[in-house]
Amino acid sequence: MSPSMLKMWVSVAGMGLMFLAIMTIYLSRYKLKGVLRIITALIAYVLLLVAGLTLLIVFLT
Repeated sequence: MSPSMLKMWVSVAGMGLMFLAIMTIYLSRYKLKGVLRIITALIAYVLLLVAGLTLLIVFLT
């Protein structure tokens, strides 16, 4: 696999992580209550951070 195709797949994975983070943030804010809300929000923000760093690395290389 060429380096450019690998970068494409990594960026698609990063965008997928961002979409998953958005859906999880929505779920934690509007649908869940209690401790489960805090846990899903924490997972969502970690996913958002990983996705952002992944896309930043891809765009800068």
